[in-house]
Amino acid sequence: MLWSMAAGPHTTNYHDAFIAVAPDTRAVTAAAPPAKDTPTVAQIQFEMLVDAPYVHTSDDVVHASQGARRGISREEFFAKGQPCLRTSPLVKTYGWGLHHDAEGRVALYAVESSEYRELAARDDLKQLAGMRSSRA
Repeated sequence: MLWSMAAGPHTTNYHDAFIAVAPDTRAVTAAAPPAKDTPTVAQIQFEMLVDAPYVHTSDDVVHASQGARRGISREEFFAKGQPCLRTSPLVKTYGWGLHHDAEGRVALYAVESSEYRELAARDDLKQLAGMRSSRA
């Protein structure tokens, strides 16, 4: 689900799902995005999730990192479809998998961790891959 197709306000939330790193990522271990003077999308998303597993939904993270930083209200931002966390630099570049629980809350898992491997192997979760950075 790159774009939400829900009627009414759109959402990027997944439930009981795992987003694995992108197939073309170069990351073999997870890393924090480098600090910049102006926080990047990756920094905002990482800072929201690293110390607060299962607190924020995908909508919270996507809006904070892409809408709020541009001064767009949540209602206006989600009035149209938005890219989901499969497009996040965390899964495309920095080596993080994202687990969405039954309530749609998100947690980060390092690609090299046993927890990541366990989540990627679970058949009770919808298994998704991060979006490729380049065309195959």
